Amino acid sequence: MKNALDKLESRGAAVLEDVELLAVLLAETQGDDKARGVAQNILAECGGRISNIYDVDFSRLRMMSGIGKLRAARLKAAIELGRRVAQEETMHHDTITSDTDVARVMRPLIGSLQHEECWVLYLASSGKILERMRVSQGGVQATVVDCRLIIKRALELLAVQIVIAHNHPSGSAEPSGQDLALTERVSEAAKLFEIRLLDHVVVAQSEHYSFRGHGLIK
Repeated sequence: MKNALDKLESRGAAVLEDVELLAVLLAETQGDDKARGVAQNILAECGGRISNIYDVDFSRLRMMSGIGKLRAARLKAAIELGRRVAQEETMHHDTITSDTDVARVMRPLIGSLQHEECWVLYLASSGKILERMRVSQGGVQATVVDCRLIIKRALELLAVQIVIAHNHPSGSAEPSGQDLALTERVSEAAKLFEIRLLDHVVVAQSEHYSFRGHGLIK
């Protein structure tokens, strides 16, 4: 434990290995040599990936070997803190020039959710984000997403371009038939008001899929 603290103090937290980061969070004292073992147990139970801790609910986390309620709460708080920092940073990335920009902006919001959410980015002609709006939660079927609401808000903002973005909790960004139907429906509605559907981006935890990039939006 002391070695991890020395590394953090002299070289910064970025140089710490995953197990060391967890050990620092879990340690009760500077000399808590058991913290590293507890951290190793957590990583093992989460498939060796620190990001998987996000998906472990609190009750299960606290029951893992050597953790308990206080340590589990500390881990959950640290993960949520990191998520909020990442979300806040995306607010400064206010121009969309590619599907990569869309994924970067939206992943902190929806990339790790366990349910589907559909959002619309409203853009000026320059690509500047005028607003981000959630238009559905729990699914992205064409019957659930209200195209009238999407277009109404675009007109209010004088947006000339829009981007649809939604997440796939499964981890695969491959679009479904419902995703294709939604894209076509929104695109046709937008054209009536000379608003361009710039892209529809499906965001997963570690990948994304661009409809325009795959030739599904002209």
